Amino acid sequence: MAKRTARDARERGQIALEYVGVVTILLFLALAAIQLGLAAYAVQQASTAARAAARAATYNDVSLSPQAAGEAATSDWLTVKIDGPFVSGDEVTTTARVKIPPILPIFDNLGEARRSATMPLD
Repeated sequence: MAKRTARDARERGQIALEYVGVVTILLFLALAAIQLGLAAYAVQQASTAARAAARAATYNDVSLSPQAAGEAATSDWLTVKIDGPFVSGDEVTTTARVKIPPILPIFDNLGEARRSATMPLD
């Protein structure tokens, strides 16, 4: 059996500290990747909402407003706002703004994803 030296006794807790440091960094990177994915999802949902609102604005049917169509096209847990419709000539344009949801409360204001869509009038 090997004898323990004074050096071994000093280094016993070093591995635990290194482990805590590495786990903290890996956890931060994982949360950052998830946050990036949520931001990309918000951009995709804004694009979908803008297209649905522009499509609804091109029809003469008044049963579904462009705002309601844009909100119905997105996930319920996202906050979406539709600007428009803006008619110019034979085209209609709408803009959707979706608030990017934060993973952690310290990142409260991440901004919003904004996308526009233009469709021809019928």
